[in-house]
This record gives sequence, C-alpha cells and structure tokens, in this order.
Amino acid sequence: MDILNSILHVLLIVLICLLVAFILAIVLTVVYENGRKKKGKKRKENAIWEDRKRNFFGMPWSFTKYALDNQRFYLERGLFNTRYDEVRLYRMTDVVLERTLSQKIFGLGSLRIDSSDKNLGNFNIVNIKDSEKVKELFSQKIEEQRRANRVYTRESIGDPDEGHEGFEDDDLDDDRA
Repeated sequence: MDILNSILHVLLIVLICLLVAFILAIVLTVVYENGRKKKGKKRKENAIWEDRKRNFFGMPWSFTKYALDNQRFYLERGLFNTRYDEVRLYRMTDVVLERTLSQKIFGLGSLRIDSSDKNLGNFNIVNIKDSEKVKELFSQKIEEQRRANRVYTRESIGDPDEGHEGFEDDDLDDDRA
C-alpha cells in the first residue's frame, strides 16, 4: 500500500509540474507576442502580415513562420535545417479557407493556396490567427499583383460543348466577304 501511495504522490507532483510549466509557457508566449506588437518589430522588412504556425491551444510553438508583403509570400520552416521559400503573389490562383471545429474553438484557421510556383506548388498555411481577415488580405493582394503584372487565367464559363448564344459559324463567313 505504501508503494502505491508513493507512486500516486510522484504522479501528482509530476502532473502539477507539467501544469505549472504549461501555464508559464502560455504566459510567456502572450507577453512575448504583445511586446513584439507594441514595439512594432517585424521578422521581415516591409511585411504587411506575419504569423507562426500555431499548435495545440493556438500557441505559436513551432518553427514554421509566415510573412506577406505587397509582392511576395514567405515561408520559413525548420530549426536546424531551415528552408526558405517565397512565392510571388501573381503566381497564386486560388485561396481557400478551411476551419475544423477545434480551430474554430481556438480562433484559428488554415489557408489552402493553389499556385503555379515550380518549387512550392500548391501549399497550406496552417493554423493561423484571424484566418478570415488573412484570406481576404491574400485575395486582395493577389488580385492587385495579377493586375499589375497583367497575369490572367482562363476560366471557362458554361459547358464547353454548348454553343455560345448569339454567335454562329456563319457570322465568320459574312465578315470575310
């Protein structure tokens, strides 16, 4: 019986230590993030949006960093082996917001972005704060860059097998005569 009580006491002490460490980590994260916002520090110069991939409970405890400026999106991954990717905004073709129940609970969301970039291709921006606002920011900046670079995508409207109203093959012959 004494051994069982000893084991329970040790487990209780370990549980309390983990809980204190978790609460301390949350407090330090909040203080750090608020300090960065007040000082206006940015990871990337000229960035209009920055965030980190957030893990459980919405805490930014990862080594994946995101940044957006007026022309490019930056993705940095890894601690020891770091990979830096960037995509020009005019190469992006579609932005989709996806939110699971747990993401909604913690105020997070993920963006799925289709792009024509050769290295990165289609990619996800996972577990970010204010995901709805970020999606709208991406959509706005992508359209601005596509217009500025005169990049257009072909979108088919309607069924390609159907003829177009008001257009007949005979009209071409009349113009040539």
